[in-house]
This record gives sequence, structure tokens and C-alpha cells, in this order.
Amino acid sequence: MLAEADGTVPHGSDSSMRTSNINNNINPDSSILISRMADVVIPYSSEVPCDNNGQRMWWAFLASSMVTFFGGLFIILLWRTLKYLWTVCCHCNIKHKEAQKVNNPANNQAADRAPKGPDEKEEAPANEVGWMTSVKDWAGVMISAQTLTGRVLVVLVFALSIGALGIYFIDSSDPIESCQNFYKDFTLQIDMAFNVFFLLYFGLRFIAANDKLWFWLEVNSVVDFFTVPPVFVSVYLNRSWLGLRFLRALRLIQFSEILQFLNILKTSNSIKLVNLCSIFISTWLTAAGFIHLVENSGDPWENFQNSQSLSYWECVYLLMVTMSTVGYGDVYARTTLGRLFMVFFILGGLAMFASYVPEIIELIGNRKKYGGSYSAVNGRKHIVVCGHITLESVSNFLKDFLHKDRDDVNVEIVFLHNISPNLELEALFKRHFTQVEFYQGSVLNPHDLARVKIESADACLILANKYCADPDAEDASNIMRVISIKNYHPKIRIITQMLQYHNKAHLLNIPSWNWKEGDDAICLAELKAGFIAQSCLAQGLSTMLANLFSMRSFIEIEEDTWQKYYLEGVANEMYTEYLSSAFVGLSFPMVCELCYVKLKLLLIAIEFKSEQRESRSRKRILINPGNHVKLQEGTLGFFIASDAKEVKRAFFYCKACHDDITDPKRIKKCGCKRLEDEHPSTLSPKKKQRNGGMRNSPNCSPKMMSRHDPLLIPGNEQIENMDMNVKRYDSTGMFHWCPSKDIEKVILTRSEASMTVLSGHVVVCIFGDVTSALVGLRNLVMPLRASNFHYHELKPIVFVGSLDYLRREWETLHNFPKVSILPGTPLSRADLRAVNINLCDMCVILSANQNNIEDASLQDKECILATLNIKSMQFDDSIGVLQANSQGFTPPGMDRSSPDSSPVHGFVRQASVTTGSNIPIITELVNDSNVQFLDQDDDDDPDTELYLTQPFACGTAFAVSVLDSLMSATYFNDNILTLIRTLVTGGATPELEGLLAEENALRGGYSTPQTLANRDRCRVAQLALYDGPFADLGDGGCYGDLFCKALKTYNMLCFGIYRLRDAHLGAPSQCTKRYVITNPPYEFELVPTDLIFCLMQFDHNAGQSRTSLSHSSHSSHSSSKKSSSVHSIPPSNRQNRSSKTRESREKQNATRMNRMGQEKKWFTDEPENAYPRNIQIKPMSTHMANQVNQYKSTSSLIPPIREVEDEC
Repeated sequence: MLAEADGTVPHGSDSSMRTSNINNNINPDSSILISRMADVVIPYSSEVPCDNNGQRMWWAFLASSMVTFFGGLFIILLWRTLKYLWTVCCHCNIKHKEAQKVNNPANNQAADRAPKGPDEKEEAPANEVGWMTSVKDWAGVMISAQTLTGRVLVVLVFALSIGALGIYFIDSSDPIESCQNFYKDFTLQIDMAFNVFFLLYFGLRFIAANDKLWFWLEVNSVVDFFTVPPVFVSVYLNRSWLGLRFLRALRLIQFSEILQFLNILKTSNSIKLVNLCSIFISTWLTAAGFIHLVENSGDPWENFQNSQSLSYWECVYLLMVTMSTVGYGDVYARTTLGRLFMVFFILGGLAMFASYVPEIIELIGNRKKYGGSYSAVNGRKHIVVCGHITLESVSNFLKDFLHKDRDDVNVEIVFLHNISPNLELEALFKRHFTQVEFYQGSVLNPHDLARVKIESADACLILANKYCADPDAEDASNIMRVISIKNYHPKIRIITQMLQYHNKAHLLNIPSWNWKEGDDAICLAELKAGFIAQSCLAQGLSTMLANLFSMRSFIEIEEDTWQKYYLEGVANEMYTEYLSSAFVGLSFPMVCELCYVKLKLLLIAIEFKSEQRESRSRKRILINPGNHVKLQEGTLGFFIASDAKEVKRAFFYCKACHDDITDPKRIKKCGCKRLEDEHPSTLSPKKKQRNGGMRNSPNCSPKMMSRHDPLLIPGNEQIENMDMNVKRYDSTGMFHWCPSKDIEKVILTRSEASMTVLSGHVVVCIFGDVTSALVGLRNLVMPLRASNFHYHELKPIVFVGSLDYLRREWETLHNFPKVSILPGTPLSRADLRAVNINLCDMCVILSANQNNIEDASLQDKECILATLNIKSMQFDDSIGVLQANSQGFTPPGMDRSSPDSSPVHGFVRQASVTTGSNIPIITELVNDSNVQFLDQDDDDDPDTELYLTQPFACGTAFAVSVLDSLMSATYFNDNILTLIRTLVTGGATPELEGLLAEENALRGGYSTPQTLANRDRCRVAQLALYDGPFADLGDGGCYGDLFCKALKTYNMLCFGIYRLRDAHLGAPSQCTKRYVITNPPYEFELVPTDLIFCLMQFDHNAGQSRTSLSHSSHSSHSSSKKSSSVHSIPPSNRQNRSSKTRESREKQNATRMNRMGQEKKWFTDEPENAYPRNIQIKPMSTHMANQVNQYKSTSSLIPPIREVEDEC
């Protein structure tokens, strides 16, 4: 620092000596010099040999830099001048030689033919690559950051430059020029080491430079010229001059390059932002350093007397207020150099401030609000959700995933989407901020995958846009997302939604896709069609299953209405829990009864690990397996309960501690040591024998369920005799199969359909044309053609719709039996009457997949119009009675043997005309809110959720949105998806999907013991209570007694009721609608009109004699003469009527066959040797069982158990 006129020495000059005009040792002859230097003080110590006259040496430091710069520049220019002159001279010589060659061509040819010496041959290659070139290339690689060494060197140089700048900040508090001892000044030693390194790096840069002149004039070179040489001068003179060391701040301009080398900056906006900030800050700091130098030194022509003491940070403040044009005036420049610099700096600094600062603010403001990175929390898992992220999809997902009934969901949800959320979606995220985070990005970008820590995520869930105009394009997008995620981290578990079934095959092409490790594809088209198909077999089942796999909160209603019982069932969900060791060794029916009666839990399936060598210890899901399965240690059970806490009872149950407890809420974890059961935890010998014979295939476990009514004979292992040389099933044995048929053979005209006796069939009304997206009708037909149905039990399927559209679907349908097509439109009543829609078991109305309509309410206009059209149709019931009598069946209520006092049959006789409103219909909806238009007599609010509406509760409406809950259900338990696909698809397995991916069609297979064993699968049925073996419980009995009786007697597992809507009133009502009650309590009172949902065992004898348990299609069973089994259900008191009408039926059938002998046989695909070909179709009806007074002309009610004629 410079001393002021008063003689004070600032900044710690107590140990320094002061030279001024008061010094007595000054020579009088030097009075003029002393008077000029009177105020100049150079601090020094007695230990440091310094100039005692106080002479300043700043010019020596500056001269070293100037000499280095201009000297080097002169040498470069001189070298380039000499090189240019040499080139010109050589060029003149070349021209002279070329002129001689032109003048003497003969000599030139001779010279060319002359051989060249070895030195001349090697001269050219030697000149091409020399040692200088090699050194230059090596130096270029070292400083180019293309290699790891180069990157380390570049980063190190930048770090040391910032370190040198830091030393400058420290030294700026000292005088501008002072005497320093190099051996004792720590900062000077560090700065010396840094500058030695900078000198070496400067040499590398000089060697690697192609243009030495431009290199000499670069900013980084200028910085080195004015910072490196003064350090060596300081060591030589034992002086320190702060000088131009502030130029090191210009190195900050390279900050963005360094960050790019380290892969920290990757986006253009971030690079631009860092560039602007680094240029602004480096210019600011450099200018402040210059002001600090000149203001603390003064003007040389003023003998440095106009200096002022300013700290470096005061200069920084001065430059900022100057750039911003504020100019408070508290700090200002006094020197001429300082003021001159400020004039030019205001011009440039103001322009820079006015342009850079707004752009920096704009970049920061436009920076992605959700562009950060996820920070994992120790002890807490997280999942990544991507794909179609909208308010609807996210709200539905969160509502089910974070439902309170789940047992403490300690999972954080990270959403990743390339579009920032709107205000509504952002508000939703804020409401769940403790468990939800959103980041903007794409899963196709590996950088974004790294931001959300996909490698440590527990799973990745991909949502699909169910309402897109092009389902195949949406599936392709999701498949690409799967490929990107699997490519980044092959072991991540992925659960993705797919719209089209045929696109699932593309997932198998991904090498790291492994469904055995938890990867799952939830195909909405497959499951939607499966739910609807199950409703064709048991009306209302789609609603029950949808409610079971969705999380619904319990809504308590005090009034005695149908909503009260429906909502009590809605509160039940599907859970899994390991069974206590107290159950080891017990049979499944015993455990099931114990769980229901004592624990108030409904056990429907178990995960069973077979120890058979053929099964390779593979775990299988067994649904209601029967008495032959004994529970093992650590068996996983599938329960229906209201919340996860209740299911814990099955895990905590201890026979020693809880055997005498009657209140299930008191069953909690006990402290005693549970005794090991004497029963072995392996399979019984009988089970092993069965597996060795019939169930040795991995797919032969009873895990595929369907609905029908053959007689359930416990313990029956008989397989019907089939011709081993005839293909009747597909290669897996899971579905009925026939040789491919041409579509022309199954097309019915309206007249042919009218002449064909169609009853008990399924009418599928589909809206679609050539341009419509494919629905995937194969997924609808497959459950209706499951092999656990006997051939005569298959319901004929009639498609009504556009022939052009059905031709596109036919490739996947031509191997299924009993399928026909009526070209037309579902809006035509003539077409509907031609297919006898009043005699069908179910009418399915499928959406047209027209999702490109702007108004969402109009997406379902065809389905709504078709539904209302059918409901308004009228049919004469007298024809139906004649047809029913001709086939040996009189609708209940018209039966003369029924007692007149029966309130049920007496009420049925009041109906004389069957209306379209009694036809069982299930309508697919795209938009949930359109459900309000299906029933004109309901009182549902338009804002009511779908599951609370009457059409959905009755099973007459279905929307694909109910499948959204499967994403979270599958994540928490991957067995849930396997279970639901088992329930609704009829037998689809990963092996079958692999075959369909290869051929896109079912392949026929011969009937072998292995494939026939696959038919032994559980099925879903609807059991009527007004007659049959459970009639005594139908009138006022308890549901729990029915549950135990069915389970003990027939191994039949009941799990719900399909009840008339007004049954709770106790008086006859005109309403024919039914609703679903899931898992009623033990004390729930039954009524005679109830239909019971149950899981029934496969009956091998039903194919030989049509003996079956009563159900909604054509329930009947054989008399004691037809079956020798002691376990058969006793016949009802209506056997006499059946035998009396047999003769009349045979005559009428013969007359019908003669009259229709020439008409088209539309189901000519029936196996030749399986069953006698007969134009008569057995009456099968589901909706007739919906109420006692609701029946159709052929079969409109579940008949009581009685004997009918053999069909095979």
C-alpha cells in the first residue's frame, strides 16, 4: 500500500522501516529526489534485503511481461517472414525448373527413366512424418481432453488457475508492492509452484498450436504473459507486486468447457447459461482488479500521489453499481487511469449488463421446474411411473396405489414425463408431496433415467393411453420405452400396459424381458374381453372381479337398500398372506372352512410348490384345488378381505392360543412357540400318484377357471375316452380347436339365421369398419372355448357387424368351433330378430374404438343406441313356450307340477310378454360418464363414480378404466395378475403366448394324457337356490351354512351372490335387475331367488352323460340311473316330468330335422366322432336365472336339477 501524506504506513507496517524527508541519513544533494518521493513508502523488513531508499520496482515486473510478449511476437513474425521469403525463393526455382522441362522434353524423359537411389526413395516418407510432427501430435492429445490424461490435465490447469486467483484475493489485502522473503512467504511459494505448472502447460499448448501467431495472441496466452514472468522476478528481487495477477479471473470463461468435459453440462440451455454467467463474472472481477491496481497505486505522472486506499471487494462493488447505472457515489475513482478506464468500461459493461443479465434471468426462469434429480431415501423404496401421464391416469393410479387399506405403503412414486404438468396435475402432486415426486424428462433419454435413479428403483410402471386413436402406435411407443429402460438397466422390473394383445409378442423379442423375474404386461384388450366373456358365462362376474382387484373404501349406508349390501361387498379386495404353520398338513377345504368360519377370511387359492421331479419344483397357483392338496410350510394364500390387517390373522393363527377365541379381532401375534404338526408338509401319496398320471404337466394344475354346471363328483379322476388320432384341442390342451374354416362357410344370411334354431347362444354386436382398430375378438372367444367345457356345453357365438371388419379379425378366429357371422348392423332390429336375440344367453355390445372424436361423450354413441334399441324390443312369449316344450323344458312358473301356493311360481305366471329389457346385455363403454345413458329409470348422478352406478353394479356395463387398478395390484403382488388372467382368459399361459407370437393362431394337437389333464381346471358357476340340493337353505338360510355345506359335500367354494335388486323388500316387484354381493358374512340371510357365485371342480363324466349341477345356462343332473357315483347330487322331484316329455321331444326333434334338412349347417366344424350332429342347440341362458319371473321362450331361468336326455 502507498502511505498517505501524514506518514502513516497502512496494513501492518509496524515491522517495516519508513523512508521520508525526515530521515537524517539522506544525502542533502538528493533533496530534489527526496521531495518527489516524500510520500512513497515501500515496506520492508530488516531480515529482507530491500531498497532502503523506498524506490519502487513495478516497472521491472511489467517489463518482464512486456518483453516476453513482444519478444515472442517479434520472433514469431521474424520466423514467418523468413519462411515466407524461403517459400518465395523455392517457388521461383520450381518455376525455373519447370520452364527447363518444357524447353528440353527429351532430357526430362531420360531423367524419369533413370533409377533413383535408396536415399531418394526414403526421402519422401521421412519428410512426411518427423519427430516434430510426433511431438506436436502428442502435445495436441495431451491438451485436447480427448483422453483421460488430457481431461485430467485440463481440469487441473483450470483448478490451479482458480487457486492462483484465490491467492490473489488473499494478497489483495496487502500493499500493492512490498518486500517479501520467498523462503518465508507461504503464499508466494504456492503461487510460484502454480506458475511453474502454467509455464509447462504453456509449452505444451505452444507445441500443439498450428498457428503460433494466433496462439500468441489468445486470451489464455496473454494471461500467462502477465502473470507467470512477474513471479520469477519476485523471487529474484525479493519483492512482491500485486500487478496484473487479477487476469487469472479470465480463466473462468472456460468454466463451461470444463463442465462439459466432466459430463455435467449436457443441454444447450445449461451450457449457454454457464457461458453467460462465467463471461459476466470473469469480466466483472478482472475490471475490479484493474481499478484496485490503479487506485491503490496512483498515476505515474502524478508521482503516485493521487492514490486512494480501496480494498478489492470495494472495487467489485464499484464496478457493479457502475454497470447497473445506479452509481451511488460513495465509492468512485480518483486517479486519471481509473477514470479513463471507467469511461470505456461503462460503454462495454453497461451493454454487457443490459444484454447478459436479462438473458441469464430468462434462462433461469425457463429452466425446467422439474429438471432436478431424485435423491433416494435410505430404507425407502421408490418406483418410476412413465408413459401416459395425465390428471385422470395419475389420479386413478394414486387413488389405488396409496389406498388406506394397503398395509403401510412405504414406497415413493417418481413420475417422469417430457411435458410439464398443468395446474391441476401439479396441485395433485402437491397434495401427495410426501410420497410423490415429478421430474420432466423422457425414459428414452439415458440421462433422464439416471436422474430418477432407475438403477435403484424397485420397479418401473408404464401407463398407456387407453383412449388413443391408434392403439398399435401407442403400444409401439410403450415397447420402445421398455427397450430403452431395459437397455439402461436390464434387471429392472417393468410392468407395462398394452392395448392390443398381438403386440405383447414384441416384448418377447427383448432379451432382458423375463416374466419369471417379475416383468409383466397388462394387456387391456385381453383382460377387457376376458371380463366380458366371463359375464357371458356368469352374469355379474365382471363387476365382482373388477371390484375385487380394485381398492375401494367402505361406504356405510344405514338404510336397508340394495346399495348397502353392494357397497359392503365392494369394500372387499384381494390380498395375499403366508399361512400359519398351524395349517400345515390340512387339506385345502379344511383350511378354507377354518379361515371363513373362525378368521372371517375367504381363502380362494394358494401358491403351491410341487416336489415332483417332472414339475422341477415350480410354483403354481391352485384355485380351489380340492381335498387332495395338503398345505405345506410357508404356503402363500390368496384371500378376499376388507383390508390387509384382517389377512394377518391367517399368518398369526395359532391353534394352541387361538382355538377357543370367537372374536377374530383378538387373533394377533402370540408369544408361545408353535408346535410342529405331525402331518408332513409334502404332498400326500395320493397327490403324488395323481401328479404322476394326470398332472405331470406344468400347466395341468387346476388354476384356470370358467363357469358351467356339470355334476361335481368329489374325488372323481375319470377322463372321458377320446380318440387319440383326432385333434379336438389346441396343442396346449387349454382350448377347443377345429381345423381352420373359410369365412364364407360361417356367414349366415338373414333368412338362414331365421331358419336356424338359435338359443342359449352369445350374440356379439360390434361396431367397426375397414378403418377401425381391431378389438381382438380372439380374446373374447377363447374363454368361451376353454377345454374345461365339454363340447356340447359350448355356447354358439354369433357376430353381428360389418363383414369387412370381421374379415380382418377372422384370421384369429378360424380355429374355434361354433362361431358364425351375420353381416349387418346391431342397430337393425331385423338382424337382431334373425339371430333370436330374445333367446340368447348374453348380448355383448362392443365399442367401435373411435377415439378420435373430439367430444368424449360421443365415443359410445353406437353402443348406447344399440343397448336402448334392444331394450325397447318386444317379443311374443308363446313361441318361446312351444320351443321350450319341444326341447323338454318348461319355463318355471308355467310348470303345472309346481304348487300353486308357491309365491315364486305364482308370480312368474303373471308375465306373458318378454321384453328386450329382460335380455341380458353387457355394454362396453369408453367414457365412464356415459353409463348414465344406459338405464333411463335409474337415479345415478352424472358425477357418480362408475363402480357406484346401477348398471355397473348389475353387471350390465363395463369400462376399461376399471383395469387401471391392476397396475398397482400387480406391483404389490405379481401373482395377482396371474390369478386374474387365470380367472378371465380361460387358460392363457406364457407358453401359449409364445406359440401365438410364432404363428398368430392356435395350433391343433392330439389328445394325450398330458393335454387332457389340462382340462382338469376349476371353473366358475352360478348356483340357483330355489330348487336342488341347497333349496332348504334358500328360504331364510344363512350364507355361512351354504358355504360350509357346499365346501364339505362338493368341494365347491362360494364367494358371492347375484341378487334381485328389490329382494330385500320381501314383496314381489316388477324389477328384474340383479346386483352383485361379494363375500357376504356368515349370518347373511338368503332368499330363494339368489344365484350363488361358486368355484366348482371339473367333472369328467359330464361329457358322457349330461349330468350337471344347476346353474344359469342349462343346469341339470342325471338321475340315479345315469350315475353310479355315491357322491352324485340327488335328483329333484321333477324327474317324472322329464321322462313323460321325452317321447314328445323325440317326435318334435325328428320333425324339425326333416324340415330343416336342407338348410345350412352353420356349425359344421363339430368333430365327427365326438358327439352326434344335431341341429338342435341345447337351451343355455344366463339372464333367465337373473330372476324367477324373467325367462325367455326357450330357457329363461335356471331350472331345477332334473334328468334330460343324453347328448353323447
